Amino acid sequence: MPAQGERRLQQALRDLVSALGATGVPWMIIGGIAVIARGVRRFTGDIDAAIRGDEIDVKTLITALAKKQIVPRIGHAEQFARESLVLLLRHEPSGVQFDVSFVWTDFEQEAIAAASIVSFGAVKAPMAQPEDLIVFKAIAGRGKDIDDATALLSLYPEIDLARLRARVHQLAALAETPDLGAGLETAIVAAAEARRAVPGAAKGPKLTPTQRVRTSRATRGRTTAKPRAPTKPRAPTKPRAPTKPRAPTKPRAPTKLARKRSKK
Repeated sequence: MPAQGERRLQQALRDLVSALGATGVPWMIIGGIAVIARGVRRFTGDIDAAIRGDEIDVKTLITALAKKQIVPRIGHAEQFARESLVLLLRHEPSGVQFDVSFVWTDFEQEAIAAASIVSFGAVKAPMAQPEDLIVFKAIAGRGKDIDDATALLSLYPEIDLARLRARVHQLAALAETPDLGAGLETAIVAAAEARRAVPGAAKGPKLTPTQRVRTSRATRGRTTAKPRAPTKPRAPTKPRAPTKPRAPTKPRAPTKLARKRSKK
């Protein structure tokens, strides 16, 4: 992402964090910003957020956002938000666009409660957890969304797939669209294939980039040593013949000093 574009996104995100934080209503970042913050390398030019729809109305939210120069980007934005549950906005200083969704389902509200503070550049914001992002992406179902879900599954292989499937099926049932689960299965298969394509990806401890560099330097230029040829067993040595016992030595004559001391 170009440095100027990233600065614009950070400026817009900082104002969004300030405006939504002032409302006191639980919310979180979803979409590309959250995916990047969770470790996926990709580009994005807009910001998606979700806020509890049962704790704030559209008009109040528009007023709160306007204090940070975040304004509707279409006419009749308030009416559109009431019908579609998405408020379409623009950050006037940077030109960055926002989509703020009003969420109502149990899953979405639990996802907001589970969100954690993560940094995007110099800005900290509540970001959706990786497993919840995968669900959102699988439900969206666009090509780039499936790519994001695949990347997150590859980065976080410990994620509970059974829980993901249950969540997606639950939302598909609410939407009365059974085939919404197809995107998740596509991402799961793609992530598994990606891991198999990397030799040793699932073996051994994970190394940090620094450890990988040190390991590479340490092994660079080494050749495999040839195994030594087996040595021949040594022939048994003959037992030594028993030595004759020495004759007892005669006691030494006392020295002059010893004789003088004995006389005294």
